[in-house]
Amino acid sequence: MKILTALAAGFFLVLPAPVVAADFPDKTIRLIVPFPPGGPNDIIARVIGQRMSELTRQPVVIDNRGGQGGVLGTEAVAKAKPDGYTIAISSAGALAISPSMEKIAYDPLKDLQAITLVAKVPEMLVVAGGVPANDMNELVALARAQPGKLNFASSGPGSLPHLAGELLKLTAKIDIVHVPYRGAAPAVNDLLGQQVQMVFLDLPIILPHIRSGALRPIAIGAVERAPTASEVPTTAEVGMPDLKAENWYGMVAPAGTPPAIVAALNRIATEAMADKAVREKLASQGAELIGDSPEHFHDFLAREIDKWAKVIKDAGIATDK
Repeated sequence: MKILTALAAGFFLVLPAPVVAADFPDKTIRLIVPFPPGGPNDIIARVIGQRMSELTRQPVVIDNRGGQGGVLGTEAVAKAKPDGYTIAISSAGALAISPSMEKIAYDPLKDLQAITLVAKVPEMLVVAGGVPANDMNELVALARAQPGKLNFASSGPGSLPHLAGELLKLTAKIDIVHVPYRGAAPAVNDLLGQQVQMVFLDLPIILPHIRSGALRPIAIGAVERAPTASEVPTTAEVGMPDLKAENWYGMVAPAGTPPAIVAALNRIATEAMADKAVREKLASQGAELIGDSPEHFHDFLAREIDKWAKVIKDAGIATDK
């Protein structure tokens, strides 16, 4: 997988050197993961957190706070003391989708301080083995011939796979029915059992089933093809450039964290992501490491919130707002 870091891309070369807190950190950093152990968010946080601990010579303790699709753990960091010692690596769902889907106790742009965009993981559209479609054109034609008959799975209401499916409906102008599951694993199980016909999911989750021939890839919702599945075209290549669906993870702190501490956390995190061993470990998870400035991540987050709010509105998705 092509790995990008702020250092490799030279992102900071055009920026003035930030003022950092020379004595930070001098104690344990709590890194909240708003999901249970074992998922992509948790794996990414543990690999990067371990390297951050080595760089700072201070413990970086992973605190798994699962619940409400990442919202509860993200809320915990928003309410934490803004001293840099409680941070989180949260997901697109909790940071960019939930604000438009449900009532939550934080505003991502006001109650959280962006540190860095950590990683992107492309979503791939796949169909069950029994679906008579080998590419996007055939899938769209099949859906148009059977409006309301084909189902698409997701890992839960308001998840990125859910919104990616809704974006597919809007982009292709097809009528397919959402079937939500409690996580990616049961969604894949029913897809393998042909209880549902298609799904958008993180590439690492479905890659083994593509390799076995149990699931058929249609397109990847990213700008570039994935080296681990280079035979699969991007959505842009199949004529749907607006159908871009990438899961992503970003590091945040409570709003009000001093700028010097934010700069220090950004420096430590991006240095950790530049480490060769970190890159190699996360490449196997299909993660494209980013590492940008707090300002750049803040602007990216604002665009993502607007993007998914429009999809939710245009698709007429019921919300709890």
